[in-house]
Amino acid sequence: MDELIARLVANVGVDKAVAEKAVGIILDFLVKEGPPDKVQAVVDKLPGAQALIQAQQASDAGGGMFAMGGLMGAGTKLMAAGLSMGQVQAVTKEVIAYSREKAGEDAIGEIVGAIPGLSQFV
Repeated sequence: MDELIARLVANVGVDKAVAEKAVGIILDFLVKEGPPDKVQAVVDKLPGAQALIQAQQASDAGGGMFAMGGLMGAGTKLMAAGLSMGQVQAVTKEVIAYSREKAGEDAIGEIVGAIPGLSQFV
């Protein structure tokens, strides 16, 4: 994940802690909303991804006002982590592009296609 985090810092202009939090939010969203077998196969190809997902799930355990799910819930969490709307889209595109490089176009295409509304962000 260090490579992806460095790309987010360089290409989107967010700091390292925000980049790590954002990646955790996006991966956790994919785990919850995407086809489980396909998402897990991608996560397995991204070293360090599982740790970021677990950190996000632990953070979510408190619930509260950010308990909504789906695409809107993920966007709300990303903005609460300190991203602007433009940065949310830029970070999401970068995470998906990185995942494509590591897991392949077919795997990512199936996941994006299975989650309503996600394709407009990537």
